[in-house]
Amino acid sequence: MELDFFLEILGIDSTSGQERRLADFLRERLGRSFAAARDGCLAPEVREFEVGDGTVNLLLDWSGTGAPSFVFCTHLDTVPPYIPPSVGPVSKGERLPDGRVAERDDTIIKGRGSCDAKGQIFTMYNACLKLQEEGFKDFGLLLLSGEETGSYGAKAFSRDNPGGSFVLVGEPTDNCLASAAKGTKAFEVTIPGKACHSGYPEHGESAVEKFVDVMDRLRVTRFPKDPVLGPTTWNVGDLLSDNPQNVLSPETRFRIYFRTTFKTDASIQDKLLKACPSGTVIQAFGGDTPQEYFHAVKGIESKPVSFGSDAPRLEKYARRAICGPGSILVAHTDKEYVLVSEMEKAVRQDIKIFKTAMNELN
Repeated sequence: MELDFFLEILGIDSTSGQERRLADFLRERLGRSFAAARDGCLAPEVREFEVGDGTVNLLLDWSGTGAPSFVFCTHLDTVPPYIPPSVGPVSKGERLPDGRVAERDDTIIKGRGSCDAKGQIFTMYNACLKLQEEGFKDFGLLLLSGEETGSYGAKAFSRDNPGGSFVLVGEPTDNCLASAAKGTKAFEVTIPGKACHSGYPEHGESAVEKFVDVMDRLRVTRFPKDPVLGPTTWNVGDLLSDNPQNVLSPETRFRIYFRTTFKTDASIQDKLLKACPSGTVIQAFGGDTPQEYFHAVKGIESKPVSFGSDAPRLEKYARRAICGPGSILVAHTDKEYVLVSEMEKAVRQDIKIFKTAMNELN
């Protein structure tokens, strides 16, 4: 594996909104690499698609048709802040950044995107090279923008392109195929209050206290447990009550984000409404429904996952799967890393998934 190329990819800050820089680099670099076919093998066409927000999607197409049946797919953008890459040796038994113990002598690569998702780009690219060398043709590598901020690249690609038979989405799943994934539901909630001097709270209504009541009600709400996806969870962000400390809060506004299951997805908005006081304004921002995915490949473990991906937005593909190296538990953190052994395993598994899927399709 050409680790210098991987480090070049990691060296480009492609946090959401800036991922076009990485797309431009890859288009130019890969375009040069494939200017002449390797060993007489078919070289891919490198195609670019404008998303409409200043970012682009890239498709490396080995099919020669413009619409490969099988597509390896992952995303170009990463969450902030940018963390530059570093590489170093790891000895068997050594403690890794997330507390795990290295199972063998290895090489560790740290930095933003190392597993989410530039490690996916690199492993899928290497799988494509091996398939090219073996003479396979009907496949492609699709790199999408905006996954971390709403799957805007996936939505645009699905809008403008015909899809295909199978898409394998690269995400850090510990090299397990995702059997199912939780859904998402996002809301902005505005709770009204009545401002007054905090020395005389009986003359007002604190929106902050109402917010606390909502949190208390949600904490004791009994969501039915899903036998496949487990518990429904939620998180609050962008919390704002812009009042001085000596004035009761006239308004509290926040975003709430649910990870839903097959059992709870359709009922989440009703549960939220029941937890909120009269006069509350709730704006829904949509999300994805829980999904079941293709995961039947002999020798590759499978498990359900609780994170979102571009997979639900790639609905024009008849079958969808999720798999990739690295752990979701270090993605989006300053401990993000991937091991070279994990990436090498991912390349082998990507090829195996491709061959399994194509055999079933034929």
